[in-house]
Amino acid sequence: MKKTKPLNELSLDELQQKKKLVLGATIGLGIVMLIACIVLVYVAIIAKQPALLAIAVSCPATFLPIFINLQKLNNEIKNRFKQ
Repeated sequence: MKKTKPLNELSLDELQQKKKLVLGATIGLGIVMLIACIVLVYVAIIAKQPALLAIAVSCPATFLPIFINLQKLNNEIKNRFKQ
């Protein structure tokens, strides 16, 4: 398994490149997740299965680690500009 460097050891260019990569992945996965949630809600209504609604509502919680990582990247980039 590849070991990643801590954020404070990366250069500013590497941080900005990583931010673009994470942001692009977040947007792509978000679109797929939105479509999946819409399909789940539709199937839950048609099949009269309310359990599927709970799944559709809780799916966006899987993005919390990605948002936390993105926030750390933004904070590190902001700290570099302050110095």
